[in-house]
Amino acid sequence: MMPADAGLVLDRVRIAIGAKELIPSFDIAIAPGELVTLMGPSGCGKSTLLAYIAGTLEPVFVADGRVAIDGDDVTNLAPERRRIGILFQDDLLFPHLSVGDNLAFALPPSLRGRDARHAAIARALDEAELPHFADRDPATLSGGERARVALMRTLLSAPRVLLLDEPFNKLDAQLRQDFRRFVFEHAAERGLPTLLVTHDAADAEAADGRVIVLGA
Repeated sequence: MMPADAGLVLDRVRIAIGAKELIPSFDIAIAPGELVTLMGPSGCGKSTLLAYIAGTLEPVFVADGRVAIDGDDVTNLAPERRRIGILFQDDLLFPHLSVGDNLAFALPPSLRGRDARHAAIARALDEAELPHFADRDPATLSGGERARVALMRTLLSAPRVLLLDEPFNKLDAQLRQDFRRFVFEHAAERGLPTLLVTHDAADAEAADGRVIVLGA
């Protein structure tokens, strides 16, 4: 039986900047494998909330409230100790590294040995339908290929939660549909509690889950 506190839990999270309250007291629980969509107009605090969850909120903001993952309170942990994966609009691949080295950058230190690390990278590329791409320069990849590498790099870090900050926004319609399916399927297969931020109703429809509207 799944523990009652499994997944991502936000408890009375509130975020303000100066006298302006961006996020009023906010509660949510996202179960393992569940995808929740967060919508709202620009400037309503969607990405700011993701930053608070990830531990990267800029000091100009004032925030309080608890962030827990599988029952562990991570509110005051450094970002790298939270084990939260995040995918942005831009793929953020390192241009000076090969595709394989980009993926290797995310491998946890617990995965030791050259053969084991190479095998993990090869499996990730096979999963992304990009076999034999390890030595490729990221600049030679198409937009869709770069997006898939970015997702696999995020997943190789073994996150406990996945945050999606409008990662489909810069893709054309067909590519957006394909990559959206790719992301959602991989998150569900790994049982990741996933929070998607978007302003596109088509993303929310494709997610086929709960939708929360901020600033409504």
